[in-house]
Amino acid sequence: MQDMLKKTPLYEAHLGLGAKMVPFAGYEMPVQYPSGITAEHEVVRTAAGLFDISHMGEFIVSGPQALELVQRVSVNDASALAVGQCQYSATCSEDGGILDDLVVYRRADSYMMVVNGARRSVDWDWFSLHASGLEVELEDRSDEMGLVALQGPRAAEILAPLTDANLDDVRYYWFVEGQVAGCAAIISRTGYTGEDGFEIYLSNADSSPVWNTLLERGESAGLRPAGLGARDSLRLEVGFPLYGNDLDQEHTPLEGRLGWLVKLDKGEFSGRGALMRQKEEGVKRRLVGIRLSERGFPRPGYAIVHNGDDVGVVTSGTVSPTLGVGIAMGYVPAGLTAAETDLGIRIRDKVIPASVIRPPFYKDGSVRR
Repeated sequence: MQDMLKKTPLYEAHLGLGAKMVPFAGYEMPVQYPSGITAEHEVVRTAAGLFDISHMGEFIVSGPQALELVQRVSVNDASALAVGQCQYSATCSEDGGILDDLVVYRRADSYMMVVNGARRSVDWDWFSLHASGLEVELEDRSDEMGLVALQGPRAAEILAPLTDANLDDVRYYWFVEGQVAGCAAIISRTGYTGEDGFEIYLSNADSSPVWNTLLERGESAGLRPAGLGARDSLRLEVGFPLYGNDLDQEHTPLEGRLGWLVKLDKGEFSGRGALMRQKEEGVKRRLVGIRLSERGFPRPGYAIVHNGDDVGVVTSGTVSPTLGVGIAMGYVPAGLTAAETDLGIRIRDKVIPASVIRPPFYKDGSVRR
C-alpha cells in the first residue's frame, strides 16, 4: 500500500524537516513536524504557517462552451464571475448528494476547477460525462502542479517582498498571476484556516525552491511549516466542512449548511431537480456546530444525544487549541438545529452536555473578506 502512494513535489523537503508522514488522499503527506500539531496551530493563529496542499486536483476547462460545462457540474453560478475571481461551489449527483466541494477560478481564456485530491478521479469522470457533446477541452493538470498555502496574520508581510504582485489588490476570493521568488505562479486569497493568507500554484520544479525561500525569508516573522493535523483543527475552529467527514454523497448541500451556494434559478445543473424538491419539502436533517459545556474530546463517530436518544454522530470533532473546549460538527434532525439547543456527546459511557452553536466557533481570525 505504501508503495502505491503518490509523493508531492515537496516530499523530500518534508523528510528534511523531520515531518511525520501519513497516507492522505492517495499521497504521503505531512501530518505534523517535530514542533507538534498544537504549536503549528498556534503559529498560524499568531504569525504564519506554510502548508503543502499539492494533493489537490486542478482541472482546466477551455473552449467556446467552457462556461456551460462549469454551470452543468457546479451548483453555484459561475456566470457571475469576473476574470480573476474565485468561487466556492460543489458538484452533485442527480439525487442531490455532494460528489465534492470545489473552487472555480475564472481566468481570461479558461476556468480552473480545484477539487479535493481524494475525489479527483470521481470528479474527472463526472465532468467528462457532462462534457460530452460540448465544444470544450477538459485537461487534468493535477500531476504537473504543486500548491502551497501560506496562512496567518503575517502572511502578506512575508509574501510581499517575494512577489511582483500587488497583494493589496488581491481581495478575498480573488487571484492574480505573477511571480513568487522568481517563479511563475497563480496567487489566490481563499484560505481554509480563518486567517489571512494565500494559495500559491506552481510547477512541480518550482515548488521546492519557493517552499524553501518562503521558510527562510519568513522565519524572522515567525513562519513555520504546518501539517494536516493543524490544518484540520484550524478549519474546524472556523466551521469549514471537510469532504469525507462533514460532506459526502449521502448528504445534499441544503443539509450540509451549503444552501447559500445553490443557485436554483441559474438553469439546469446536475442535481437541480432533487435539490428543488428538497427545498420545497424541507430538509429533515442538517449539519450543525456543537460546543461541549464540560471537558471532553468529541471524536468523529461518537454519538450525538438528545433527551437520552441517539440522534446523530459526530462528523468532525476536537478540543479547540485556541478556545480550550470541545467543538464538533454533525448531522441532527431539523427540529434540533436552533442555536442553544441542548444536546450531548457520548464519550465512552458518559454523555457530556453540549449545545448547538452557529459556526464559526473562533471568530477573531485575520481573514480579509
